Amino acid sequence: MTKKARTTLLGLIVYLALAVSYLAFAERLSAHDWRTASREPAGLAPDPAGTPEAVVQVYAARAFGWRGYFGVHTWIAAKRSGADAFTVYEVIGYRLPRTGTSLVVQERAADAYWFGNRPQLLRDVRGAGVDELIDRIELAVEQYPYAHRYRVWPGPNSNTFTAFVLKHVPELRVDLPPTAIGKDYLGLKPVGITPSGTGVQLSLLGAFGVLAGVEEGLELNVLGLTLGIDALNPALKLPLIGRLGFQDGAEPVFLVND
Repeated sequence: MTKKARTTLLGLIVYLALAVSYLAFAERLSAHDWRTASREPAGLAPDPAGTPEAVVQVYAARAFGWRGYFGVHTWIAAKRSGADAFTVYEVIGYRLPRTGTSLVVQERAADAYWFGNRPQLLRDVRGAGVDELIDRIELAVEQYPYAHRYRVWPGPNSNTFTAFVLKHVPELRVDLPPTAIGKDYLGLKPVGITPSGTGVQLSLLGAFGVLAGVEEGLELNVLGLTLGIDALNPALKLPLIGRLGFQDGAEPVFLVND
């Protein structure tokens, strides 16, 4: 092994050690058994019974177990005007062998902990015009082409699903986390729009690629790990660690239907 290769390998090992230490110190990951891990609401979603307007929220939480060191699980929650419960749209890999599909649509708490890991609110959109967005979300869910396939890496997985749906509803302008491994999976197509609908991306089966968008900034994908920079909401995007800097999306956005 050359000196340059040894230096690169040592740097990678040091980075991995620092990233794991950061995640542990920041309590990003839960060590609970999956059978007893919390699935309670995190207090990030409004009470659906007391919220008359339509709401769409997008969430991410660290995956359960060892996968959580590398990536997150994402999902979309929606409540129509006057509805008293949220419907959550997501892909869950372990459901595929049992039910024949990884696609899950169910009423549950929009902001539930993901097997002990606290969710992060990526986008909260409410008000007039959101019911129409929910119509398009449901249509995109029906059109998702990989419901009968699932791969943790490089996809298709839960983040592939969320990215697919978001591309059909660009008004949400969601910048998925750099740790959302699978979001860049485009199947056999090498070119597509970004999940936020504000840019373009090149991808080789989700394992290698580059992305540039107004909402996402600039991202480089190597073996599913993302390195990038966001100028709109200044932040670094780092493998394992995720986003370091400002985060857009936590405050509700009220649409106006002209």
